Amino acid sequence: MSSFILAIDQGTTSSRAILFDRQGQVAAVAQQEFPQHFPQDGWIEHNPEDIWDSVIATCREVLVKADASVEQIDGIGITNQRETTVLWDRVTNEPIYNAIVWQDRRTADLCKTLRDEGHTDTMQARTGLLIDPYFSATKLAWILDHVEGARERAERGELAFGTVDSFLIWRLTNGQRHVTDATNASRTALFNIHTQQWDDELLALFNIPASLLPEVKDSSDDFGMVDASWLGVELPIAGVAGDQQAALFGQACFTPGMGKSTYGTGCFMIVNTGDEPATSRNRLLTTIAYRLNGKPTYAMEGSIFVAGATVQWLRDGLNLFADAAETEALARETRSGHSVYLVPAFTGLGAPHWDPKARGAIFGLTRDTGIAEIVAAGLQAVCYQTRDLERCMSDDMSATSGKLRVDGGMVKNNWVMQFLADMLGVEVDRPAILETTALGAAYLAGLRLGWYTDLDEIEQLWRCEKSFVPSMEEATREHLYQGWLDAVARVRSV
Repeated sequence: MSSFILAIDQGTTSSRAILFDRQGQVAAVAQQEFPQHFPQDGWIEHNPEDIWDSVIATCREVLVKADASVEQIDGIGITNQRETTVLWDRVTNEPIYNAIVWQDRRTADLCKTLRDEGHTDTMQARTGLLIDPYFSATKLAWILDHVEGARERAERGELAFGTVDSFLIWRLTNGQRHVTDATNASRTALFNIHTQQWDDELLALFNIPASLLPEVKDSSDDFGMVDASWLGVELPIAGVAGDQQAALFGQACFTPGMGKSTYGTGCFMIVNTGDEPATSRNRLLTTIAYRLNGKPTYAMEGSIFVAGATVQWLRDGLNLFADAAETEALARETRSGHSVYLVPAFTGLGAPHWDPKARGAIFGLTRDTGIAEIVAAGLQAVCYQTRDLERCMSDDMSATSGKLRVDGGMVKNNWVMQFLADMLGVEVDRPAILETTALGAAYLAGLRLGWYTDLDEIEQLWRCEKSFVPSMEEATREHLYQGWLDAVARVRSV
């Protein structure tokens, strides 16, 4: 019988379970969306029980879809929405508050206070991050300070903190393992990426008890055994990485200078920088790409909070189309160089602006503006934002590969990918397997389970499905991009 690795891909709007064979081919996929909660302006939450239920449901469903038995699964890899913060009771396993999602902006004022107090340099030097509501530390501090009794219970050692990977592993192992991997730890703003340890000074700064924190392990490691009560047999959890690092791994970007850009709910560009962390001059992030055999590989990252979520808003908020697949045909209806710009700052602006109080807007409307132009502007915004990141990356790094590997749901749209290549002025490569986030988790598990001997073996599995080559004239590219910069300047809060 064929053997598989089960990859759990727990995302911002849905959970998926995917079965991969040894060649990295997809045997089956199961997906389930779950509710988003918006208690106040700028607040975004998930019910952790919804996350958990969707993960278990999809893991069971994917076996049925593949007509496979659980005995054919050699192990499990997990990849997850990063920074999203969960705090739960160690005895009952129940969360004490909803998960605060990475996009949530409720701690913007606290972050401003910390910046005003002069903590930015310390934060960047130790964690590679900036002080922003995006990261887990201020979310965790908020729960401790706003949920009745939480801080006292935390001080008594009754509670456990984790990003979504930790919460899932805790549940899957029935509370036997409280662990995370180095990539997820590096997104909390509490982890020193140089010493590879939780940082006592940062814990003190955010007033967070160390007893809350999980053990940090390699990305390919022993994360415990899934209890047989969930899927029928015990299974090893052998690979874990935050979703963007998992996508970098799934895209086989193992050489310094190689990078990928993922287009899901948000957009995230990461470039491998090798053994040494590189510090950005342009407010990009230094992060851990993956850690193997105790040795971290570093990366530079730019994060855009809203990418595919723009398409979702155009569909569900404005009802401009029924299915995202319609956007390509609509965009092709627009005339070249139309004047409409959509700045999707629905939850503020990420890199390189880091403006949590910016808000979205549409500019350049004229009497002949229609649905097609607004949809095209929403798609182009993703490409313009990627150009923002690419410009900063090029300034910060001495060498890049001159190509960009892409993945995520939006890359199926050929019109968007061609405009992206035109806007960046570099070749954009779309892989044969688009499920690169889940694939990265499977590869990490496969390394631990002996499916693969080294990274070279994994690299040989990568295949390009289509390349998009720039064809736009430089003057046109710069004119369009200048219009974008002008639109962004008009939504900035500072």
